[in-house]
Amino acid sequence: MKNQQAKLISLVKQHEKWFSESLPLVASENVASRTVRQVLSSDLGHRYAEGWPGERVYAGCKFIDQIELEAISLAKTLFKAEFADVRPVSGACANLAVYSTLSDPGDTMMALSIPNGGHISAGKKEFSGTAGLVHGLDIEYFVFDKENMNIDVDQTKKKLKALQSAGKKVKIVMFGGSLFLFPHPVKDLVEAILEVGAVPCYDAAHVAGLIAGGKFQDPLGEGAHIMSFSTHKTLFGPQGGAVVSKSQYGEGLKKAVFPGTSSNHHLHNVAAKALTFVEFLKFGASYAKAVTANAQTLAEALAQKGENVLGENHGYTQSHQVAIDVTKYGDGGQVEKKLENMNIIANRQLLPGDLQAGRHYTNPGGIRLGVSELTRLGMGKSEMKEVAEVLHVALTTDKVDAVKKRVRELRRLHQRVKYSFDDSPAYFYR
Repeated sequence: MKNQQAKLISLVKQHEKWFSESLPLVASENVASRTVRQVLSSDLGHRYAEGWPGERVYAGCKFIDQIELEAISLAKTLFKAEFADVRPVSGACANLAVYSTLSDPGDTMMALSIPNGGHISAGKKEFSGTAGLVHGLDIEYFVFDKENMNIDVDQTKKKLKALQSAGKKVKIVMFGGSLFLFPHPVKDLVEAILEVGAVPCYDAAHVAGLIAGGKFQDPLGEGAHIMSFSTHKTLFGPQGGAVVSKSQYGEGLKKAVFPGTSSNHHLHNVAAKALTFVEFLKFGASYAKAVTANAQTLAEALAQKGENVLGENHGYTQSHQVAIDVTKYGDGGQVEKKLENMNIIANRQLLPGDLQAGRHYTNPGGIRLGVSELTRLGMGKSEMKEVAEVLHVALTTDKVDAVKKRVRELRRLHQRVKYSFDDSPAYFYR
């Protein structure tokens, strides 16, 4: 038993040492501050509190209720919302609560297809997507303009009318996605969505931090009625989910979260979410500004080096993400493995047109880069230019040791969490 314990602790230490010497460029990841991580290991993680504050199924929630009510208040402030539920244990569960609130199995939802940036939580049943497989929704896709890497407003309006004429009950139109370079045209489509009897919603899983920091768009202010999101990614908290909305959806969402889609939620995460919201109210604006500036700098530098960066018509990106077509090097799966071997952690990405070209999610045409974590580690524009240089070398050569050396040097002075109340180490076990 002691040998197994030692082995497991050793593996954790090896992981942290590896990441401390790597470039973490996965767009869905970030690092939390020491204070947030301490709360995550508190006694709250042992407790149960089914239900809403003040309406619990369990005793022992005197302080838990106060923590959750504070988290709710902070979320409403951060996102200028009338209602907030901080209990969902993930962004996918938050989406499922939205689906359960607004629709019945057999109803229709419009969302992005996965090659056009959609997330699997809004996917069809035949792809094991949450919306189709778990809630039984029929999924229709936005019409997408791949030249501009965004939703085609006019063609989507026509499609909504056509679906209504065909007798389809479109109940939800879900903006947002997984590959998410530019703000979605919420304002331009709200009227058409409401005309067909649907509710405009927004999955802000990736961009919640940019929204909270005032650097992307304001979905609720632009007409979305409900916004679901993850509490990590650009919102640099614990892994989890939340929903904010207009007040009219509050009771439905509360029941959809409990007992509809969860039993006990994760109380240590709720406290960590609350602390993250406090951090974001203080540091979010400067962090979001740095993230978007870093992403644009990285994209421009890669394009200058001859990489096929998507979104050129609009300056490559307005979010934390950069998307690259890597088909000249093989496919995204091969490139992902090559980069990982050089301590550059990125992920493969389906791109518009991939399925028509016979590519699949295991061998897509692209990779997706995210700068959220490097930004929280203190990197700025000058470092982004160096990151672009290292990436270009990694893509065009097989000099593994030389690339690793450059990556280690880049990371040497960036081992601590910034934009936080405490200047804490990013890694504790290494």
